[in-house]
Amino acid sequence: MKKPIFTGAGVAIITPFTEDGINFPELGRIIEDQIKGGTDAIVITGTSGESATMSDAEHRAAIKFAVEQVKGRIPVIAGTGSNETSYAVALSKYAEEVGADALLVVTPYYNKCTQKGLVAHYTAIADAVNIPIVLYDVPSRTGVSISTESYVKLSKHPNIVAVKEANGDLSKILRLKAAVGDDLVLYSGNDDQIVPILSLGGKGVISVLSNVAPKETHDMCQAFFDGDTEKAAKMQIEYADLIDALFCEVNPIPVKVAMRKLGYDAGPLRMPLCEMEPEHEAKLEAALRNHGLLK
Repeated sequence: MKKPIFTGAGVAIITPFTEDGINFPELGRIIEDQIKGGTDAIVITGTSGESATMSDAEHRAAIKFAVEQVKGRIPVIAGTGSNETSYAVALSKYAEEVGADALLVVTPYYNKCTQKGLVAHYTAIADAVNIPIVLYDVPSRTGVSISTESYVKLSKHPNIVAVKEANGDLSKILRLKAAVGDDLVLYSGNDDQIVPILSLGGKGVISVLSNVAPKETHDMCQAFFDGDTEKAAKMQIEYADLIDALFCEVNPIPVKVAMRKLGYDAGPLRMPLCEMEPEHEAKLEAALRNHGLLK
């Protein structure tokens, strides 16, 4: 039985950029506001943090900064995935060295390796570190998905403890859970499936929504854990409009715009990401106002 790294809402945090680097003071402010809001874990340098656009030096600096800012109050999970296994190993080892509590490792993108290659890739990373690994399955972005059979094989490694499942297929997730039981902790990777995945035995979510609504995302999970499934389901439905708005263009474009609207110096999006279409921005602003997040 694998132990959860956290239960509840982990935030897939944005990275506030300047024109030539990372705005660390603002990143610190965002982290502090997340902790005050009840967020249960910080996920740094994930997709929402535009990690694919970061230099190696930026990637390492962001991980180190998050660990030092959080100071052990909640877990810090470092995104260290790559489509080059040797680099993923090196970055994962660095994250462990500077004190990250766990790693989030996305499937190798673009290469579209076989299932045999996926198992070998994850095993190489897991063999190189001594902290927990969260597998990250998001085929809409990477072009490859982890099969149930591969999950079973990977679940046997003591350092591979969890999965962020963002394939969107609840039937597949059901079969994953049936196959691995408690040998892999399940986290939702989609904000519109938090409660459905909790109902399948999930322990929480790695969330984009939590950037703008940390308390509400945490409370949705907590209501479920407290046995108030009716309240949890009501919140899931109530926030559907905001979740839709946060994904009306590719993540993290809308959430970064939303953070600016909430008063954070989130800075520019890095190309090839670009600014939102005006009609989408209006939809996002309306959703933020609807939930009292924007006055």
